[in-house]
Amino acid sequence: MPHDCPNIRADIKAESQADTEALAKRLGALLRPGDLIALSGDLGMGKSVFARAVLRSLGVQGAIPSPTFTLLQSYDLNPAHNQTAPDLVTVHHADLYRLSSPDEVIELGLDDLLISGAMLVEWPENGEGVLPPCSLQLSFQQGDREEARIIRAVASENRYKPLTQTLGFPLPPKDLE
Repeated sequence: MPHDCPNIRADIKAESQADTEALAKRLGALLRPGDLIALSGDLGMGKSVFARAVLRSLGVQGAIPSPTFTLLQSYDLNPAHNQTAPDLVTVHHADLYRLSSPDEVIELGLDDLLISGAMLVEWPENGEGVLPPCSLQLSFQQGDREEARIIRAVASENRYKPLTQTLGFPLPPKDLE
């Protein structure tokens, strides 16, 4: 299926885990149903840290386990604890690391889940060609110090404009406004 997803690109430097978490909290405040945040990078680069910080910013309490073995965790947000994104009622956190074929990704039914909630997907490259093409892609890479990260961000589609601005992207070209 052809798609037309214009891209906005930026590199964001996070000097520490606290910087990564602060960035995630800013993004969490703007999530809305249908948003897909794709988190890629080597093991230990901060994808799960980022996802947990987004979920915490939305009021998720208690343990937030990695979905590496369950593949998918869904969080129904309590409006009393979610003051930052009141239109968002559910966030799904998927980890595609253990999946090896597009059919396995299709079986998760991620498209259907995006109708009512936002989604954080770790290892999205394992769902390439199956995941919706328009997303906010964040690629975590080692920075110049042990805790530092370079987060390469690629945003597609106008719906991600508020997210890109809160992450500190340059203003988008006129055709994306």
